[in-house]
Amino acid sequence: MSQTLQAIRGMNDILPDEAELWEQFEELVRDWLRGYGYRPVRMPLVEPTPLFARAIGAVTDIVEKEMYSFTDSLNGEQLTLRPEGTASCVRAVLQHNLLYDSPRKLWYMGPMFRHERPQKGRYRQFHQVGVEALGYAGPDVDAEQILMSGRLWDDLGLTGIELEINSLGQSDERARHRTDLIAYLETHRDQLDADGQRRLHTNPLRILDTKNPTMQALVDGAPKLIDYLGETSLKHFEGVQSLLKDAGRPYRINPRLVRGLDYYNLTVFEWVTDQLGAQGTVCAGGRYDGLVEQLGGKPSPACGFAMGVERLLALWADQGNAVERPTVDVYVVHQGEAAGRHAFKVAEHLRDVGFAVQLHCGGGSFKSQMKRADASGALVAAIIGDDEAQANEVTVKPLRDGGEQCRVTFDGLAEMIGERILGPECE
Repeated sequence: MSQTLQAIRGMNDILPDEAELWEQFEELVRDWLRGYGYRPVRMPLVEPTPLFARAIGAVTDIVEKEMYSFTDSLNGEQLTLRPEGTASCVRAVLQHNLLYDSPRKLWYMGPMFRHERPQKGRYRQFHQVGVEALGYAGPDVDAEQILMSGRLWDDLGLTGIELEINSLGQSDERARHRTDLIAYLETHRDQLDADGQRRLHTNPLRILDTKNPTMQALVDGAPKLIDYLGETSLKHFEGVQSLLKDAGRPYRINPRLVRGLDYYNLTVFEWVTDQLGAQGTVCAGGRYDGLVEQLGGKPSPACGFAMGVERLLALWADQGNAVERPTVDVYVVHQGEAAGRHAFKVAEHLRDVGFAVQLHCGGGSFKSQMKRADASGALVAAIIGDDEAQANEVTVKPLRDGGEQCRVTFDGLAEMIGERILGPECE
């Protein structure tokens, strides 16, 4: 007998109980984004590999070690499963000329892929909600995106998520800081770990974000990028802070917050928690004003962020804020040939007026069917035997509130079930 095939490590099945929680979360997210004027966009899972090498940075960990890339056997094209959404979104905006007449506020939701060591909150196929505002230059959009993500935590009832912000300035400011940072790190080269040694001349800014406890003192003494910012960059950063203060949103300036993607400039931010172990970032983003031009478009400012769905759902469940909602209103139980035909008619009638109905299939005794009805989570059972079928009636039994069952005509069924689900007892 052949061995049962398993899912790829780090790429997880989402089974019905959990998938229903995902749907509840996704519905809330859609309403939240609509409230800020963002519109949905959907991009392919597979993109040309050069898109990510150019956008993310050829010497980043993502491009060097984590992308799922392959050669198309038909035409030899280099392709990659998308490791993040911003580059894909900007590519779509440029390809379809969406910025020709006005700025755009867009969002997307779906799977991303990175070849990482799977652990809680970090998977090889993971899901993100991405939010992108293209064509907006001022600090107001930066602040709005920070505040809107904070509103989502409030909507979800989440606590213990804290905001960290920083400014990466502009490219010339980063270049001056980079020169001094490399010089500083060179004098302490023996204190760098393997990753630090590798990044020293290719991506030294990322060394500041190390989680290695033996390097913390070294990093704390390194030149700080904020000290290299010019008047314009500082004014932008101060504008973001003023709007956050006006809104009463607490934050902490983290000078070591640099993000792992090369396209960021000016504002960067992360929402972090200590309730998910080592994977404490649940949402992160910032401004990426150079990316549109970098990918072949006319210069255009942009700002965005992404949140990890798996991490947020874990936090939502751990804090007990996720509310299970019944997926079935009515379970139709029936036995007998005439009852079976009447049951189909009843189920379709109830669906016509908006109820979620599960019609029992596969036969079985009334007792076994009632067990299925109770297990379904339905609020009421509609019970039909040949007597009910002959009289064009249905027996309704409450399954959750302990009320008495009662018999009702077909024409009065929908109204009575609505009363049982939403309010008054039936008589």
